[in-house]
Amino acid sequence: MIVLNSLTKVFGDKVAVDNVSFTVADGEIMGFLGPNGAGKSTTMNILTGYLSATSGEVKINDIDIFEEPSRAKKNIGFLPEQPPLYVDMTVTEYLKFVCDLKEYKGNRKKHIDEVCEKTGISHVKGRIIRNLSKGYRQRVGIAQALIGDPKVLIFDEPTVGLDPVQIIEIRDLIRALGKQHTVILSTHILSEVQAVCDRIVIINKGKIVADEKTAELAEKTAGSKKYKVTLLCDASTGKNLLEQTEGVKAVRSVPCEESNACSFEFESEFEIDARRTLFNTLSSSGICPLELTSVSLSLEDIFINLAGKESGAK
Repeated sequence: MIVLNSLTKVFGDKVAVDNVSFTVADGEIMGFLGPNGAGKSTTMNILTGYLSATSGEVKINDIDIFEEPSRAKKNIGFLPEQPPLYVDMTVTEYLKFVCDLKEYKGNRKKHIDEVCEKTGISHVKGRIIRNLSKGYRQRVGIAQALIGDPKVLIFDEPTVGLDPVQIIEIRDLIRALGKQHTVILSTHILSEVQAVCDRIVIINKGKIVADEKTAELAEKTAGSKKYKVTLLCDASTGKNLLEQTEGVKAVRSVPCEESNACSFEFESEFEIDARRTLFNTLSSSGICPLELTSVSLSLEDIFINLAGKESGAK
């Protein structure tokens, strides 16, 4: 559905996007992440037809956006970080105006009613946009992106400035839209990506540093595994045993709710199954393990780790 091939953008002597390639499949929700200055916004602007590229190829539904921009853009619905709302219009007036801009040829009333129903704004169609809450303004912004029923939806920071309840509502809406559209979600809120996206692409310093399924990203990019263990012994003894176990590293104490026991989190070298070596150590020491569980590495940990590796490589 979306294909970027060797995309490069140069501003003067600065390479903002450096030979970036990825594809987004039909019906996939992809999270696009990057720190400030990474090239994320530039890539998004090229993808939506707002910027030209120095070199490379972008295809939307098999249409080259540089050769046939008008035709390609008909397949894209875009919600920028600041929704392009005319706040003195009612919701219905604004969506009719968007239909004019997109040259929608179908039954406009029926289409607007369907879009409003899908985005949960049917009951505010007659209200002035200025008088709506931030959450409902975001929904109106998403509604304008849906006008024309584009195959691709691109959302840039869709939950910035929303309260926790509104954030959950917008996440649920994006998940629902992903069942009928291909979605690219660009955000700085890493937990949001984990909650919504099937796949994550991370860009840093103009280059792709990770492209993985969300569920597999931690295992494939972290370089280590993390565990929590509870031992029936004193904290000093437990820590010494862990530190002496082959494959165990980065041991730290964590609160323990068991009496006469201690708990730790530790990382394991990726090539060694530290659970086996720890079991052997504990068996020879006569210490009883009460718990041993895997701890998921957070997306924040992975993101910082990848950005750090890329910085070191530079």
